Amino acid sequence: MMSVGLQTAAYIAATVLFILSLGGLSDQESTKRAVWYGIIGMAIAILATVFGPAVSLGVTLIGAILVGAVIGAVVALRDEMTGMPQLVAALHSSVGLAAVFIGLNSDLSVHDFASNVERVIYEVEIFLGVFIGAVTCTGSIVAYGKLAERMSGKALILPGRHVWNVLMLVTSVLLLMMYMNHVGSWTLYVMTLIAFVLGAHLVLAIGGADMPVVVSMLNSYSGWAAAATGFLLGNDLLIVTGALVGSSGAILSYIMCKAMNRHFLSVILGGFGSSQGSAQEIEGEQVAIDADEVAASLDEADSVIIVPGYGMAVAQAQSSISELTRRLRAKGKKVRFAIHPVAGRLPGHMNVLLAEAKVPYDIVLEMDEINEDFPDTDVVIVVGSNDVVNPSAQDDPNSPIAGMPVLEVWKAKQVFISKRGQGTGYSGIENPLFFKENSRMFYGDAKASVDELLNLLN
Repeated sequence: MMSVGLQTAAYIAATVLFILSLGGLSDQESTKRAVWYGIIGMAIAILATVFGPAVSLGVTLIGAILVGAVIGAVVALRDEMTGMPQLVAALHSSVGLAAVFIGLNSDLSVHDFASNVERVIYEVEIFLGVFIGAVTCTGSIVAYGKLAERMSGKALILPGRHVWNVLMLVTSVLLLMMYMNHVGSWTLYVMTLIAFVLGAHLVLAIGGADMPVVVSMLNSYSGWAAAATGFLLGNDLLIVTGALVGSSGAILSYIMCKAMNRHFLSVILGGFGSSQGSAQEIEGEQVAIDADEVAASLDEADSVIIVPGYGMAVAQAQSSISELTRRLRAKGKKVRFAIHPVAGRLPGHMNVLLAEAKVPYDIVLEMDEINEDFPDTDVVIVVGSNDVVNPSAQDDPNSPIAGMPVLEVWKAKQVFISKRGQGTGYSGIENPLFFKENSRMFYGDAKASVDELLNLLN
């Protein structure tokens, strides 16, 4: 068993590694190293806790660790990158449920308090930990269902939904007061059920266009739930780690909301995701194009911008896109990638896929870096994107994404959209880009379509 001093040193080392991990994730070139920092830090944290002086190492604990490790490994190895958003949401639900169980267990345990103030603080910690954990748990389950397309991505707008949310919050506060006045543990159990309902209702009311923000927001919730659990268990590392995750998730959510021209409170309260009025009618028709014509246009082009979206992830087309990029650059053409902050269904989703396909980091640019270059671009290839290239964000005040900054691809000379069909996509928002005169629809599976282009470009 470790001494208290050795455990503290291990916790400090793990904390430093977690901070280095978060810092390294801000740059693509240091991301892989940052992930290893996080892995090593978590391994140190687990070992320091399991072999710490306050833990009795028995068969039950060892069995639980082994079972959890096997389940985690199987799930992670089984899921493709396309399933990463829903996997993250599912893991958030596990964190939330763990916080609920730990809070309920703390309530059932007998404690000797040195003062009344200490007792009050402990009871508040229990209540907040269970509340945040329950909201995170069911909210993440609903997010998983929407991201995995096991339920509709449309916002469920119930009559008086904000009133119901406020009533549930007020009731929870009243139950907290009753709990602290020792009315009974039933107040904690009732609040837990209310929080479960609240978490599910909040995410059900959020439309598909805002799901990347929801994932980030739930990440923040899970961090705060972990921090609250740390206070209950008296575990300093859990408090620090939870605070890091909670604050970084909140900051990321704010950044994403700013990139989408959203107000954070409006998103988490279900203020977006459905139209507020009649959307503008779209004139024109979608004109299809074949691979021969796309290849001919690419041969004539000097500058090309590729805009990846979730459709690229679904088709697993990133490697084919990378090879297309390599061949075009070998012909002396200027090829770059335009990444919107909320492209895909998870923050940084597209960056990870492109890095996996070994696309050079220096040609992968964020929206603010490349948006002004579209008017001087010969060809734009949109691969499975919808909302982030939708001009109705600027032109239609009744659109669910009105005011959201988008990649202004329609300003290029030619736009080719690789798309499986004529549907509206995950968020259900129609895109006028597909009907513009300089846009052509390159129908079919993204990987198969790009592979066909590669054969023609030989």
